[in-house]
Amino acid sequence: MAMTVRIPEALDRQLETLAEAQKISKHALLLQGAALVVEQYSRRTEIDSAIDFVVSHDAALLKRLEDS
Repeated sequence: MAMTVRIPEALDRQLETLAEAQKISKHALLLQGAALVVEQYSRRTEIDSAIDFVVSHDAALLKRLEDS
C-alpha cells in the first residue's frame, strides 16, 4: 500500500543522516522503525496479559507473599 508521510524537517535530516550511516534508504529505515513499534507494542501486550494471568490465577499466593 502506498502512503504519504509528512515528516518535520529536523527529523527528516536526522533520518537522512542515519540512513546514510546504515547505507540504507530512508524508506527502509522507516519500515524498520515501524516494525520495531509493532514489535514493542506486541511484546507489551504479551507482558500485560501474562501479568493479568498471574494476578488472577495466583492471587492467594501473591497475598501470602505480600504478608510475609
